[in-house]
Amino acid sequence: MLCALCATGTLNAAPQLPPPPEPADVQEQQEDSVSVSLVTFYPGSEPHNIWGHSEIRVQQGPVDLYFNYGVFDFQAPAFMWRFMLGETDYICAPVPRAYATLGMEERRMVEQELNLPQDRAIAVRDFLWNNAQPENRTYRYKFLSDNCSTRPRDIIEMAAGVSLQYPAMGDTAVTYRDILAHYCRNYAWERFGIDLILGWDVDTVLDQRATMFIPMLLMDAVAGATITTDSVTMPLVKATTVPIDKSTEGNVRPPTPWYFSPLTVAILVLALTLLVSCRDWHRRDVSRWFDSLLFTTGGLAGCILFFLIFFSTHEATSLNINIAWIHPLLLLLAVLPWFKKTRNAARWLHALNALVVTLLMLAWPWQPQVGNIAFFPLMAALVMRSSINVLLGAQTTRGPTSSRH
Repeated sequence: MLCALCATGTLNAAPQLPPPPEPADVQEQQEDSVSVSLVTFYPGSEPHNIWGHSEIRVQQGPVDLYFNYGVFDFQAPAFMWRFMLGETDYICAPVPRAYATLGMEERRMVEQELNLPQDRAIAVRDFLWNNAQPENRTYRYKFLSDNCSTRPRDIIEMAAGVSLQYPAMGDTAVTYRDILAHYCRNYAWERFGIDLILGWDVDTVLDQRATMFIPMLLMDAVAGATITTDSVTMPLVKATTVPIDKSTEGNVRPPTPWYFSPLTVAILVLALTLLVSCRDWHRRDVSRWFDSLLFTTGGLAGCILFFLIFFSTHEATSLNINIAWIHPLLLLLAVLPWFKKTRNAARWLHALNALVVTLLMLAWPWQPQVGNIAFFPLMAALVMRSSINVLLGAQTTRGPTSSRH
């Protein structure tokens, strides 16, 4: 879930760097030409950097800075609480050349020098320098629409003006979830978390500009873009270099072994549920201990999902159909059967749960949200246990305080 909510953040705490040059030192270099480059780092091997990273490099004489919009401070007050609320603040940090690749040595690095007229390059320099000042550098991070990749995109578009033309998109329609799934292809649990907490807003078809929330897709779009200056159309990229020549797949981990995948775990849960349910049916008894474990796990996950849908300001976490099968009310199903006076209420809740989840599974192909295949064995397990409780709940269940009739 953390991975899903920080899709393109670098998850770097604000580094301890030497102070950047003073604005006066930058202005003294006016006689030197200004060079602006888009810098792309390919995916890393950790869950928080599998999406890659973008920066803007500005060179002018001895001044050589990488402006990084993906920096935040883990030590900030109430960081995790604010993160869950969707109130994470990132900063624009100017990083000196000597520190630009710190921690990135195993990730492919591509620099695209932009073909900007000097007046526009100077405008980018001044904008970035002003944006990096303490009073301006903080911004509210949005993992799909305002991140370390979309900020450089916006700055490039500002500098290039209306003459900027991106290459035509292919005919294949893509969604946010398609793109996220591509970069999670080796990470089954990360994809499971993304599919669980992101609702159907991420399943809408994207235009080209929206796809650039991923650094490598921004890099590809810039590589094929053109700009018109004085009625002359030319490529936006003047030169491309690869300072760190690593794999074009990025420094990714091997795929999750099938026996540790969410689908395997979900099938094992379903198989265990089937065994316990068969035993309960044979004995005409309900295994409350098993239900407590299953529904407590689902209910706690449902509390997080409920919070993200109704209280968090994160993008795309509301309008989530998964709340119909994993929700806080499952906690009641874990507790109510243990008390004689609430068992009838528990049976009604179990009946409602079985009905809703069954209808959801049957209607899934016709609703707008894409699901993870591992969801369905888990939904089947919930339906199975609720059905057993409905069928056998009228009888006295086994437990430490019950006797058999």
